[in-house]
Amino acid sequence: MTTNPAAKPPGAGEARSGPDSVARLTAEIGRLRAERARRHLLDLATGVLAVQLNASPADAAAHLDALAHATGLDVEDLAADVVNGLAGSPLKPPTAPGHEQTDAGHTPPEPTDEEREEGAAPGHEAGAAPPGAARETPEEHAARITARHLAEARRARRAVSAAETADTVGEAARTLLEGGLAPYGAESLWLWRRADMGCLRLAGHAGVSAAEAALWQWIPPAGPRLFREVLADGSPAWLETGHDDVLPGPGPRAARALLPLRVRGTTAGLALVCWPGPLTLEAPLRRALMGLMEVAGTVLDAQEAAPAATPVLVDVLDALVHPAMLLHTPSAGAPPPVEPAPTSSSAPAAQAPGPPASTPPTIEHLNEEAVEALGAAPPREDRSLALALPAVHADLAHLARRAHRSARVQRAALLPVTDTGPSGSPRLCDVRVLPAGAERTVVLWHTANDPGLATGRAVARLQSVATFQDSLTGGETIWSEQAFAIFGMSRDETPVPLLGLRGRVHPEDGVALTALLTTLTERHTGAQTVLRVLLGDGTVRHVRVAAEPLLDGRTVGGIAGVYQDVSASRRTEAALNATFDHLTAVQGRAEIRHRLALQLQQAIVPEVPDLQEVPGLMVAARYRPAAEEYRVGGDWYDVLPLPGGKVLVAVGDIAGHGITSVNGMVALRNAQRGLAFTGNSPRHLMRWLNELTLRTTDHPTATAVCALYDPEDHVIVWTSAGHLPPLLIREGRARLLDAPHDVLLGAVPAYEYKEQRTRLRAGDRLLLYTDGLVERRHDGLDRGLAHLVREAERQSRHPLDRLVDGLLRAAGGDTDDDTSIVAVQVL
Repeated sequence: MTTNPAAKPPGAGEARSGPDSVARLTAEIGRLRAERARRHLLDLATGVLAVQLNASPADAAAHLDALAHATGLDVEDLAADVVNGLAGSPLKPPTAPGHEQTDAGHTPPEPTDEEREEGAAPGHEAGAAPPGAARETPEEHAARITARHLAEARRARRAVSAAETADTVGEAARTLLEGGLAPYGAESLWLWRRADMGCLRLAGHAGVSAAEAALWQWIPPAGPRLFREVLADGSPAWLETGHDDVLPGPGPRAARALLPLRVRGTTAGLALVCWPGPLTLEAPLRRALMGLMEVAGTVLDAQEAAPAATPVLVDVLDALVHPAMLLHTPSAGAPPPVEPAPTSSSAPAAQAPGPPASTPPTIEHLNEEAVEALGAAPPREDRSLALALPAVHADLAHLARRAHRSARVQRAALLPVTDTGPSGSPRLCDVRVLPAGAERTVVLWHTANDPGLATGRAVARLQSVATFQDSLTGGETIWSEQAFAIFGMSRDETPVPLLGLRGRVHPEDGVALTALLTTLTERHTGAQTVLRVLLGDGTVRHVRVAAEPLLDGRTVGGIAGVYQDVSASRRTEAALNATFDHLTAVQGRAEIRHRLALQLQQAIVPEVPDLQEVPGLMVAARYRPAAEEYRVGGDWYDVLPLPGGKVLVAVGDIAGHGITSVNGMVALRNAQRGLAFTGNSPRHLMRWLNELTLRTTDHPTATAVCALYDPEDHVIVWTSAGHLPPLLIREGRARLLDAPHDVLLGAVPAYEYKEQRTRLRAGDRLLLYTDGLVERRHDGLDRGLAHLVREAERQSRHPLDRLVDGLLRAAGGDTDDDTSIVAVQVL
């Protein structure tokens, strides 16, 4: 689905490429985050100017650049001034009597006590410059104070923009503290979200230790009285000394401000700002805090809280003398895929890639030894495991998922198995990964192999293998120690000879045991088989038996061999088979689902192979499905004669593909048909269709053109919801009609759409179409539209049905999207 190009925001710049190094990637991520916040601020300013100037977004953006060039201001500073001029500075300065507004829309605030003291310092009259500076006039002093406040307002707006684009509440809290509150001396910020039953849950914090944050994760309804009062009344509480009897709670016993976080008229949570010591909280500072906390309320409503690390684990890891890290590993949201066969026996982590997690692992904590081993701590902007350990992050993520699934410690002798990582990347020895809660994992390693651990791994590797020897003449059986564990027996019990295993194996495996014994005793050759051994607790263990006969001449005097527990590999094989069967069934159901969706779409929006006549119009319509098989979309078109003599002509495009988009298409097309019979104008039909879209399951969005043609006066009245402009062909010339700059369906509620009136002549042709006809992967939409205009003029002499077929064949679109065209000719 492509919207009207006039309504598109300016595109973001392409990320530049660089060498594959952690330092460059870190810098690039930081640059992209800063660019996202900058682009957000510029988009807000562009939107403000577009409304004020009644211009398109592109013209508003060009005007903003021109203003910045003309005034010599940085475009980001100018954008901050524009947004502050409409929304008010986040610092909310009051209007000073007798002062005029500045060009940016701000009114210089009243001087603070500090500024008054500056003007009244010994040896300086009011309006004098600071000590050491040249004497200034009162006007110059006022201008300097105004410039200071303007710079503070710009800084605050930048902090607000960065907070609004933050990925988590915690990141937003850090941005607000560093960019908005720290200049006022604040050292910490707490943000609680209102939860069920009146509880408060900590959603984000900055300047706070992990242990202290854990203590105040929850504040119950019966918590401190002042918390309850601010939450109920919605009025801030200002504490300049921080007495415990007033507000027993987090933070130092110093100046604190407890502020309500408002979202859509209700108190959604609380914010606590703390200073390191007592402080007089003057009116300008209080207004600034209230302004910044309005942004905190918005962020609290839009973002989820990042999971908090467990302080006890952090303290334990910090106490270790070898490298350790705490990972946050969200659980996968889908069943695990088929895992390939093991590729290495030296490192379990390299045996098979694990199932994809919904979010890649991130590092919550590194102890000092880990920071030293890695060379540096990961940047705050991106604490992903892939950034810190690019050579082994996939192996560690796989080990972490296996640790959670099995609830057991996972081990690897060396990561990466081969030295193929980036130059200088660390190699981890004796890796151990422990599950530590629902979504956390502890990773321990050494920088060099520990001989004790290496020896233990060698012994453990042999624990699934045991030797045995049976004497057929003396009746004696000798087992190695590992054999007792394989058969679930204590070392005090008597070993069981191979000939006596029949009572311990599954009845169905009796034939395999007989064949093994026959080969050994009669054919005098070695053999192997796998038996299901029944243990005393009722469990079953798969044991491979490999044996050789001990010959004395032509007589078999005994049997020697090896038992190997292969239960794990058999379970893996069974799981792989079951997973393969499941995935095959899922694939089959998906194909059936898509085939039905395609058939449904073709039944509801059929192609019209022949010309049709409706009152005053000749109609030709075509639908071309997507090139990819079963990739059904949400295109629809309609030409419907109405009882009053008018004709409805419409085309639309639901965002996305598949059965969901088809369902949305069916709902909107049928609704539009029913609403058209009310006799109302297109703008009313589009407004009602927009409200229906907002209340439709799965919340689709769509673009559409709705038109009503009156054959009496040859006037077509139409409106567009972010759709591509109609194409008018008259006397061999083609042009795109100017479409209203209205939003797409399902974007905002209670939106009023505009109408356009176009008078048609006999022989005029009007084309409505979807983006599959013009959209190209590597070109702008303007090129595709220009190509359509040229082709329409070149083929304008063809009959209507041949014209539509020719435009489909010459279509400039190459996105493999479905395409709809409805063309009408005035009779």
